[in-house]
Amino acid sequence: MTSKVISIVLGGGQGSRLSPLTATRSKPAVPIGGKYRLVDIPISNCLHSDITRIYVLTQFNSASLNKHIKNTYHFSSFSSAFVDILAAEQTPSSVAWYQGTADAVRQSLHHLAVHEFEYVLILSGDQLYQMDFQDMIQHHIDTNAEISIATIPVHANDVPGFGILKTDSNNMITSFIEKPKKDFESWASEVSDEMKAEGRVYLASMGIYVFNRKLLYELLMGNDRTDFGKEIIPDSIAHHRVASYQYEGYWTDIGTIPSFFEANLGLTDDIPKFNLFDSQPIFTRARMLPPSKVSGSHLEKTIIADGCIINASHISRSIVGIRTRIGVDTVIENCYIMGSDNYQTLEQIKESNLSNSPIMGIGDRCCIKNAIIDKNTYIGDDVKINCGNKKLDDGDYGTYTVQDGIVVIKKRAIIPHGTVI
Repeated sequence: MTSKVISIVLGGGQGSRLSPLTATRSKPAVPIGGKYRLVDIPISNCLHSDITRIYVLTQFNSASLNKHIKNTYHFSSFSSAFVDILAAEQTPSSVAWYQGTADAVRQSLHHLAVHEFEYVLILSGDQLYQMDFQDMIQHHIDTNAEISIATIPVHANDVPGFGILKTDSNNMITSFIEKPKKDFESWASEVSDEMKAEGRVYLASMGIYVFNRKLLYELLMGNDRTDFGKEIIPDSIAHHRVASYQYEGYWTDIGTIPSFFEANLGLTDDIPKFNLFDSQPIFTRARMLPPSKVSGSHLEKTIIADGCIINASHISRSIVGIRTRIGVDTVIENCYIMGSDNYQTLEQIKESNLSNSPIMGIGDRCCIKNAIIDKNTYIGDDVKINCGNKKLDDGDYGTYTVQDGIVVIKKRAIIPHGTVI
């Protein structure tokens, strides 16, 4: 597949639904699982599928993502493999930002032109799944398709959030509707018995596409269509062979704070749907961190990344990210703590203690529940976050936001001693 396929990972727009996690970084750069970035998921799937020429398209808050890509994906000098960032740029032929998924690919085609390839694999940068793209591309070839769309069976209550399609007996897509709100019962499709038993009978687009090279250029050049899901795909069904590649494994679209929160906490299950202990690892930046040190803590269904110093009394169903420090007698429940980019020195910790200021991490005697703690935060002693019975109102409160009962402490926020949220 190496010589036949080039992959494009779409970095997404402003990622406003994932705010405030995207206030200073692009969506693909958001940390996940304590030590990874979202962009590591599609890139790892590509590399395990022997697809080693990968472009990542981005335009908003790209510095963090650029740094991660540069520090992570290195290949032999004798290899044609690469993972390159293509940030939106002004050119003589285009002075505008990316206007949508299709427009982003259109503006990047001149970078692809220098390579030999037959197929373009287009992926999203904000999804959690494991897929062998070789199987999808082989299915594309076997069905003599010009476009293939990865699809997944979903429940009726999920239908309004997806592009829904129908197929014929040969898995060719015959019709497509974008996010129908009602009267979609006739859109049920033929799925496996296992999916029928779960009530998942509607085929949803996963936003994963394979295009023949020639057709992709024909569809994008000489017009102003900007989006694959809303324009390119619906318009192509009547005129081209568009195939459905049905996928029945674990997949979730991480577009909102609640979906992001649940996807992360789901990793702590005994046998998670997305298994970090699978035989195929997720590639990410190799950090030379010491092992984590835990003292006097009761841990239950908790993932702890490298380089942590933990003295908490109790941590349950939580992810503790790299370089996290947690003080004594602290209770953590249902939380994702992203960790820190660096350690404070002993001199800095001493200065903070003398000035009665919080040090980086989480202090002593804290209680934190149902929260996301972004990187490099300073949470003081005796802080209570979401520990009462009162339902918190959604909103932005300066150093933190609340969405659907989930408190998100912003990156580099300082929460003084004794604060109650």
